[in-house]
Amino acid sequence: MQIELKQMKFYAYHGVMEQERKVGNNFLVDIGLETDAEQSVISDDLSDTISYADIFQIVQAEMRIPSGLLEHVCGRIISAIHERWETQVRSVDVRLAKLNPPFGGDVKEAAVRIKRVFQSA
Repeated sequence: MQIELKQMKFYAYHGVMEQERKVGNNFLVDIGLETDAEQSVISDDLSDTISYADIFQIVQAEMRIPSGLLEHVCGRIISAIHERWETQVRSVDVRLAKLNPPFGGDVKEAAVRIKRVFQSA
């Protein structure tokens, strides 16, 4: 089963340039989790799956921590989700986009996507 949260929008302070860390920027996060939550299809019980709100709260908490690299933020999000649901999550796929990055030109977004597959789930 795939659980997805799309286009979560945050204002955060990620970037290698000093101005990015002072002024901040808008970011979009997409996340996909592969999990064995088939029981929830039958039970209609939240305890048989992973709460979307809990996923959002993890992403929100990690986005609040300023980082130089988007890669680092993605890695932290993946690690936090895996730590929370280690036995349930088979894979985590995170895409983090910085909107209108300060490159001195018209760039819609700069993005990083990282996917990790876990053996333990």
